[in-house]
Amino acid sequence: MDQAISLITVVILFITMISLGCTMEVGKIKAHIVRPKGVAIAVVAQYGVMPLTSFCLAKVFQLDPMAAVAVLICGCCPGGNLSNILALALQGDMNLSIVMTSCSTVLALGMMPLLLYLYCQGFSGLENAVPYGGIILALVMTLVPCGIGILINYYKPQYSKTITKVGMSIMCIATLVVGIMASVGIGGSILTVLSPPLMAIAALMPFIGFTFGYVLSSIFRLNGSGRRTIAMETGCQNIQLCTTVLKVAFPADVIGPLYIFPMVYIVFQLMEAAMLIVLFRCHQKFKDKQKEKTYQPASTTPEEVKEPADNSV
Repeated sequence: MDQAISLITVVILFITMISLGCTMEVGKIKAHIVRPKGVAIAVVAQYGVMPLTSFCLAKVFQLDPMAAVAVLICGCCPGGNLSNILALALQGDMNLSIVMTSCSTVLALGMMPLLLYLYCQGFSGLENAVPYGGIILALVMTLVPCGIGILINYYKPQYSKTITKVGMSIMCIATLVVGIMASVGIGGSILTVLSPPLMAIAALMPFIGFTFGYVLSSIFRLNGSGRRTIAMETGCQNIQLCTTVLKVAFPADVIGPLYIFPMVYIVFQLMEAAMLIVLFRCHQKFKDKQKEKTYQPASTTPEEVKEPADNSV
């Protein structure tokens, strides 16, 4: 079951990132690299807000050591590819989203060991459990298919919209299949993870990430699409890496069912993001209707035609 889910996930990710790459433009990517204001804000939010949030929540809810470690590892992970899909649904800046995901993944090679060392003092060996191979694989799976999509959009732009629509449809269907398979594989062990404190933390972490990401980008006066993009990037963690760290760092009899916590997190992450997307779409439709009501076409009533005065005698 694990091998089947992993294979399907890789295929989904590859197709999805090609589709997202077809929405990107080379000129806009260069602009974000030359003026990395949005990327810098996202990195600060990703590696400043989320680890600190997970640490504070673990303290507030007084978690036992193993549960606290699971939450901390989740908070120290880089942004995931899911943020790119959610940014697209929120009409965000896809060029900024992909650049942000790539940068946070590259920085994870150094930031994850540092953050785990700082926040997980007392858990010996945890700082050495960072899956560098998994991080590099995540980076490759982001950049290579995106590069293919960018080339298609650059040389064959007439195919971009079709590829994007087909890719998103395949992604939705395949994600549903993977979700069903994962639910069957997990079975009843997830009930152990669904304790009130962990449920509350799993619900609060993405919400705090979305909120702080939007607030920070607003303070630095990014445009609307940039704010929505950074909000999604901050609240979305790379759940695959989190699960890998938990499995690599601890034996099964020590970590127990806590390695399922990232799956609980992603459920709340998707639910909250879906609510934000629905609210945003409704807001957009309301604004469009208001514009239609306030717009009044120019009057077509003909003006009175004055007859010239008859000056003839």
